[in-house]
Amino acid sequence: MVSLASEVEVPENPLIPPIPELVIGLIAFFIVFGFLAKKLLPNINKVLDERREKIEGGMEKAEAAQAEAQQVLEDYRAQLADARHEAARLRQEAQEQGATLIAEMRAEGQRQREEIIAAGHAQIEADRKQAAQSLRQDVGKLATDLAGKLVGESLEDHARQSRTIDRFLGEIEAKAASETTKAEAGR
Repeated sequence: MVSLASEVEVPENPLIPPIPELVIGLIAFFIVFGFLAKKLLPNINKVLDERREKIEGGMEKAEAAQAEAQQVLEDYRAQLADARHEAARLRQEAQEQGATLIAEMRAEGQRQREEIIAAGHAQIEADRKQAAQSLRQDVGKLATDLAGKLVGESLEDHARQSRTIDRFLGEIEAKAASETTKAEAGR
């Protein structure tokens, strides 16, 4: 029966590989692991380091760009504030110049108005004197003609005619002046 026992084999566990295959598998694993550790791992580390440096450099560049953008924004705000200040100053100057110009124009208008009024008064006075002279001559002629008709003889003597007219007009002017004085005193 001994022979039977040696012939009967114990069923093997399918999860545990045979020892020679296990040894060959471990040797192959260590060879592949050694190759990966010597060749591939440094390349992977190198690529990872480069990537980390690019990321850190990109972050530094981004921070530098952000700082530069902040500086540009501050410069822009400062320029904007300066421009607003300059615009306010120019507006104030324009208002002052406008007020000065208006005052000058008013003064010039006032001066021209006074000149026009003075010229008008002078023209009125000249017209009044001319009308008075013309009226004096016409009244004198009419008075002389009327007196000649009343008396029945001609009063053509110019010297006498002038004295008569002057006396007559003088009496009329004196009477008008006294009435004006009385009217003004009554007010």
